Amino acid sequence: MATTQKSFNMDRLAKVLGVEHDDRDDDIPSIHNADPFIEPEPSVWEFIEELRPTAQDIGHYFYNLFPFIHWIGKYNLVWFIGDLIAGVTVGAVVVPQSMAYAQLAELPPQYGLYSSFMGVLIYWFFATSKDITIGPVAVMSQVTGNVVIHAREILPEVEGHIIASALAVITGAIITFLGLARLGWVVEFIPLPAICAFMTGSAINISFGQLSRLLGISIPNSRAAPYRVIIDTLERLPDAAGLDAALGVSSLVMLYLVRSICSFMAKKQPHRAKLYFFISTLRTAFVILLYTGISAGMNLNHRDDPRVRILGTVPRGFQHAAAPTINTSIINAFVSELPAAVIVMLIEHIAISKSFGRVNNYTIDPSQELVAIGVTNLLGPFLGAYPATGSFSRTAIKSKAGVRTPFAGVITGLVVLLALYALTAVFFYIPSSALAAVIIHAVLDVITPPRVVFQFWRVAPLEVVVFFAGVFATVFDTIETGVYVTICLSFTVVVVRLFLSRGRILGLARIRTVKAVTTEGSGDAKDPKGAAVHETETSVRNGFIPIDHADGSNPRVAIRSPYPGVFIYRFAEGFNYPNASHYLNHLTDVIFKETRRTDPSLLGSMGDRPWNEANTPGSKADASDTRPILKAIVLDFSSVNNIDVTAAQTLIDVRNQLDRYAAPETVNWHFANIENRWTKRSLAAAGFGYKTPARGGEQAAGNWKTIFSIADLGGSDSAATAAAVMQQQERNVHTKEDDIEQATSSSPPSDKDVPMDPSSARLVAIQGLNRPLFHFDLEEAVEAAVANAEHKRY
Repeated sequence: MATTQKSFNMDRLAKVLGVEHDDRDDDIPSIHNADPFIEPEPSVWEFIEELRPTAQDIGHYFYNLFPFIHWIGKYNLVWFIGDLIAGVTVGAVVVPQSMAYAQLAELPPQYGLYSSFMGVLIYWFFATSKDITIGPVAVMSQVTGNVVIHAREILPEVEGHIIASALAVITGAIITFLGLARLGWVVEFIPLPAICAFMTGSAINISFGQLSRLLGISIPNSRAAPYRVIIDTLERLPDAAGLDAALGVSSLVMLYLVRSICSFMAKKQPHRAKLYFFISTLRTAFVILLYTGISAGMNLNHRDDPRVRILGTVPRGFQHAAAPTINTSIINAFVSELPAAVIVMLIEHIAISKSFGRVNNYTIDPSQELVAIGVTNLLGPFLGAYPATGSFSRTAIKSKAGVRTPFAGVITGLVVLLALYALTAVFFYIPSSALAAVIIHAVLDVITPPRVVFQFWRVAPLEVVVFFAGVFATVFDTIETGVYVTICLSFTVVVVRLFLSRGRILGLARIRTVKAVTTEGSGDAKDPKGAAVHETETSVRNGFIPIDHADGSNPRVAIRSPYPGVFIYRFAEGFNYPNASHYLNHLTDVIFKETRRTDPSLLGSMGDRPWNEANTPGSKADASDTRPILKAIVLDFSSVNNIDVTAAQTLIDVRNQLDRYAAPETVNWHFANIENRWTKRSLAAAGFGYKTPARGGEQAAGNWKTIFSIADLGGSDSAATAAAVMQQQERNVHTKEDDIEQATSSSPPSDKDVPMDPSSARLVAIQGLNRPLFHFDLEEAVEAAVANAEHKRY
């Protein structure tokens, strides 16, 4: 009743608008051994209903905003022990790293500790990843430092930490909005090569920028392009501070030496691999403590004039806790850097969380992860934090340490809190060159290995161009430029592929599935002398292969046309406005090349013809032209999810063009593998899916063959099949009596005496018979196209 009312309303609306609306439902064949099926069109109201959230959806939305509710009730001692070990281990790493990264952000070291504390403390409420550690990271700290330096030129009276806190709040607000709106899918626009290029270029940029600090050299701008930094460093190398360089280089060597020894011993003594892992993990804390002790001994009597550059005073506790200052002038000072800052935070966090989720067999929710880092950066500045996101190195350590839940972040937060209140006096003597070594050691680990780049080349060579373009842009300019270059190039590659995608003309090949069975006396199934090929009758079938073998199929395979004048075309990557014309221009070019015009006399005299038809023979067909005329087109929509107005109009234009070309005949358009109801509705609205009206009645209704697929209703275990089985059993009970009567009777058996196959007791059409040119699969579509092409006059 509802469907009838909708149909009535549609008809009435079509009349008001003057649009011809014809579903042609009266042209449905009757089937005596199967139930028909009329497929209703999806309505706009149905589309709105699918988008409208229910009360359950709203409740589920708010419930998922706090994922810790899902597992906190199951928390146990075993989980706590794993979280305790991982949390303490990460805490020992994050304390020296965060102070080093604060220097990259052009901020005092305590701001790195503030950011670390707030990151690990807040994240676990919203986390869908057990491994991620949020806090200061090298790349984001570098971007923040660039923002602080740029803002200092515009607002010299505003302190750097105020700018950094304001940046954290604004970026946090943007990312929180994206997360709450469940727009986490936007990060999928950033492909893997772009991420690798960004990480590699940033690592090179940051490590070269720290080279002068490692050697105790003063250069004009350590944040310039790496090539400029190298030149400035080499020019001033004779002025390097010997003690700073000795501490910096030796600490960097020791970091790599400890890791190498632990890796070697873990392979030699696998039963102690866990021990060597923790020793390797704590190498950063060990090296910092060792060189802090050396620095303290060197500067014990030179506190006011230290012999090496040291970290200096680190205030105890949260001395800068306050509401962040945000106004128009501050926002204007960094608004141009805002897109890059947001992208960097998204790239690092989502890429890392997805990677470790796959490694540890769980799935993250990107939108929820955006909420997590967004809220962290919204609240962090109230304790003095600057922008923070997921850290690759600390996440890897946390994962290998055996973390069990996100609660490990609370343990890490307590370690940072202990450092803020109990260890600040120790931090005074930390050598700056040792902190530079920590930064270089951390960022060089994220450089993409050559084997990965080679794998990119094997998979998609064009992606390697994107990778190196991003790396070079970062190395020769800035991290922000590298981000924009990689994203723009990746987007360009996608667009070009979409616009220039080309379909394939398919042909038929008789194929079969076989298996090689090894015969006696041979142990190798690949040996042609010892293996026999076996096949079954059910394996023989039609295969659809590109005529030009562009898919890499064996060129020796014989491919034939399904029928003269019938063309099969498969789309490659969707069918929408960017590539619709490109697809159909290719199709028409092939058709004009492989067929001839049905009746050239319809073109008229030479003066009435269009210029491009001037060479077509006049009143009759050229006898030497043996090409067939166009009869039908089969489109494979297996790669098409939906179509738009432009694509539909392009189809209509090509249909009209080919109808003129095939006149007085008509071209039947068959569609296969349409998997979206809205695509069917769009095509039907454009006039496809129905039999093309015959011109002058030359194609009688009786000549048209409707071919479709049917299936068992409910399957072999359905009630209908069970009833058929029982009916068959009842027939078998009376078989002997019927045999005697049948033997003495001369009359032919009636229908009720014919044994019935239970598996086909009840059949039904799979797709709607109201659109007979929409087919279940390609084989059905080709069979229908050929069957009806045979009845055409020409």
